[in-house]
Order: sequence, then C-alpha cells, then structure tokens
Amino acid sequence: MKSVLITGCSSGIGLCIAKGLKRRGYRVFPTARTLKDVNNLQDSGFEALLLDLSSSDSIKTAIFNLYKKTDTIYALINNGAYGQVGALEDISRSTLDKQFQSNVFGWHELTNLILPKMRELNSGRVIYISSVLGFVAMPFRGSYIASKFAIEGLVSTLRLELVDTNIKFSVIQPGPIESKFRENAYKAFKENVDISSSYYLNQYESMIERLKSGTNVKFTLPPEAVLKCTIHALESDSPKNYYRVTFPTKLFALLDNILPSKLMDNILNKS
Repeated sequence: MKSVLITGCSSGIGLCIAKGLKRRGYRVFPTARTLKDVNNLQDSGFEALLLDLSSSDSIKTAIFNLYKKTDTIYALINNGAYGQVGALEDISRSTLDKQFQSNVFGWHELTNLILPKMRELNSGRVIYISSVLGFVAMPFRGSYIASKFAIEGLVSTLRLELVDTNIKFSVIQPGPIESKFRENAYKAFKENVDISSSYYLNQYESMIERLKSGTNVKFTLPPEAVLKCTIHALESDSPKNYYRVTFPTKLFALLDNILPSKLMDNILNKS
C-alpha cells in the first residue's frame, strides 16, 4: 500500500483528493491546520496529522509523527494554501510575508523533509496544486499570484536538479474550483487590508460583493476535476509536468503563448 501525505485537507480540493485516493487503496495521511479539522478527519477514518504550513516547528512535528507510522512515503501532495486579495499598494510587507510563509516556504520545507525518504528508494511523486494564477496575473490578487509564481519556479528547478532520479514532479493548475477559497480569501482581506483610505475603495466594494456572494463564477468545476489529474500524476509511468484544469486555465495558457504581452494585459485586466 503506497503512502501519500496531503496538506490542506479540511475541505475542498485537499479533502476530495484524500477521499478519492483512499478509495483507490492508498494509505492516505491528510493534514489540517487546526485540531478540530484533524479530529474530523480522524473521525472519518483517516490517519490525519496536525500541520500548520506557516510554522516550521509544526511541519517538523508532523513529519516526525508521520515517520512513526510509516517507513516509506510514495507521494507528497502540496495543496494547503490561502489567497490574499487586495491591491499590492495596500499589501504590507508583513502580509506578504504571511502569504509566503504558508504558500511557499512551508511547501519548500516540507518537500525538503520528504525528499530524503524518496531518494532512499529512488522513487516518488511530488505534486503541487498551483493555479492558473501561477502563470498569468490579474488585478487585486498580486500577493497570491507572487506565491504561485514562486512555487512554479521552485518546481521547475527541482525537476532539473533531480533529473537523474526516479522522483517525478507535477504541477496542477486549476482555474475556478468549488471550494471555500473565496470565503477564506475574504477573511484574509478583512484581517490584512485597510480599505478606509485606499485608492481602490470603489473596486474593493464590488470585489467584496463577489467574495461574499457564494455564487460560483462561470466555468467552475467540482474538486473531482483536480482529483482526476492527481490520479494520473500518481499512477502514470510518464506523468505530465503540468496539468491544466478548467476552461479558463487552458484558454489563458494558449493566449499567453500566442498574444503580445500588452494585448494579454488588456484581456487580463477585464477578467
């Protein structure tokens, strides 16, 4: 039975992947940031672990507890993250640092703790749940976009540095997926962005309405669409470097390759 560690499994994509892989016979170790969510996962029959990606101590403790349960790890699925919205002019250094602590530095540290086990067996898969915003930019998402661009750079480099091993790296780039992403993004926005004197006050008012509406945007897919790509990345003899999920991701990838950058900027500004 192959062991898989998955971060960010309290809901949405992470929970869907955990359930789907368990049904396929994997030994799944899902993680969550709060004890309440870990208990919920354990009540559902998972060997869940407490892991806060913003804390190095939490990451190290989770890996210590993981290796008490298993001697091998076949796959790591880096999924846990959040989206900080707001114009970059209104994003402080500390807010950007918090974004990177969870979305980049935590993933990097966790990956580095897992790779030695994979090297011992010269086998393994590391999957990163990135985003369409890992290769294109849109207004008012700059903090999150920067974190995803950083992840894509890290993965591309790891793939080159470990080319002589049988450890494979894949990036999944979803567009709109049914999840609590917008709900959590709104919480982060309220906590970290002061709109009272912002130049973008009018734009924020319409953005807040969208975040609070609970209505899915066009082309939104269920998290099972990401699960399908994850299964291929885990089980194919030749996993893809990139999996693009949802129509917007595929469209923007095509346009980014063929359009002049200024024209692409005009399109993205209206998205």
